[in-house]
Amino acid sequence: MKKIYLLIIILITLSLIGIIVGQIMSIKNALIIKNEQLEQNIQMAVNEVGQEIAEQSGKFPSTGFPKLSPEWPYDQFLKFKTPTVAQRYTPSQVHDKLRMALNKHGLKKTNFEFAILNRNSITNNYEMQTLNFSKLLADTARSRTFWFPLSAPSGSITEGLVADEELWVIVPDVKNFLLESMSWMIIVSILFTLVICTAFFITVRTMLRQKKLSEIKSDFINNMTHEFKTPLATISLAVDALKNDKVWSNREKMDYFSGIIKDENRRMNKQVETILQAALLDKQEVQLNMKPQHVHEIITRVADNFRLQMEDRNGKAELHLDAAKDLIEADEVHFTNLLSNLIDNAIKYSKDNGLLVKMWTQNTGSTIRIKVEDNGIGMTKETLSRIFEKFYRAHTGNVHNVKGFGLGLSYVKAMVEAQKGKIKVESTPGRGTTFTMEFPLLR
Repeated sequence: MKKIYLLIIILITLSLIGIIVGQIMSIKNALIIKNEQLEQNIQMAVNEVGQEIAEQSGKFPSTGFPKLSPEWPYDQFLKFKTPTVAQRYTPSQVHDKLRMALNKHGLKKTNFEFAILNRNSITNNYEMQTLNFSKLLADTARSRTFWFPLSAPSGSITEGLVADEELWVIVPDVKNFLLESMSWMIIVSILFTLVICTAFFITVRTMLRQKKLSEIKSDFINNMTHEFKTPLATISLAVDALKNDKVWSNREKMDYFSGIIKDENRRMNKQVETILQAALLDKQEVQLNMKPQHVHEIITRVADNFRLQMEDRNGKAELHLDAAKDLIEADEVHFTNLLSNLIDNAIKYSKDNGLLVKMWTQNTGSTIRIKVEDNGIGMTKETLSRIFEKFYRAHTGNVHNVKGFGLGLSYVKAMVEAQKGKIKVESTPGRGTTFTMEFPLLR
């Protein structure tokens, strides 16, 4: 069974990793395609604006003119030399043309910087540029550069008359723009992946919980069989003994075996009552009869009830009832039971000799604090974290060396909280355990 659970978890994990890798690859491929489309659209917008500026740079169109005739002296055309782009347009006009072209190609939110480069000058000066153009031109890692030549075509009539210029456009933070444009796809992919991860977690947790419940069920059945088998066997032997003629004639022996049957029957009834009580706790159907109760009286009575059991283990109970106020609102039966369970637990997990149970009370503001301390075998951190779980029992070797179903401490915690109290536990292996409870006092 463990191998099947492990195999299922491995297969689900591999499937989850495959889905996540597939999502990442899909997003990467979409980013590459989106980047190519973006660059293509920007270049098309730059080309349209550059073509328009080039065609309007002179009185004559920039293409389709006949070549210069040898009969026409070239210097006759110098007086027709057209002005530069910077002389014909303002930066805002060029900016508006670029903005309209980008909007036309679906790039309304695209930021850009531009410049007009004059190749005729000795130093290749930018005769027109926006404020951040030079800064972005140097930042090649984050920015993309696009350009379009504004010079007249070779051999046209305006060749040499139109300045040899270029339109440069820089788009900053292209990666951020791509991510923003694909944000919906990335968000959907992340949500889809989170849903799958959550489903995987819930599935694995449910499987492990079912496995744990199956183990608890098997352990509970084994414990219940053992707990009922012993008294039934004892009752069976006592009944057989009562059939003996020698026992019939001896009144003392009759009383002895009858007492055994009665004790074992009482023990079985107590076990059945414990199981039924646990079922009621699950359904939250326990009815509490809340009345004012004196804590010291109940503690004293419970300690007296366990005196004989402690003496059989060479143990004793010490009471340190130091609280000046001990009146609380509680159910007498359930409050008595929860204290009895704590002392019974101390006896079960005590050392062979020298059992000592101390019960303390003290006032802390508007509450009364009750401590039940023993010098038993103590608990490990793992056991300490699970002792309030239903059906959990801290074993000390043999699975049946400790009597009970593992319901006592889960009942204690439920009853403490039902009576508006709090409980915590501290333990050190080999040194003992201390349960601390707090209940609100009645004014």
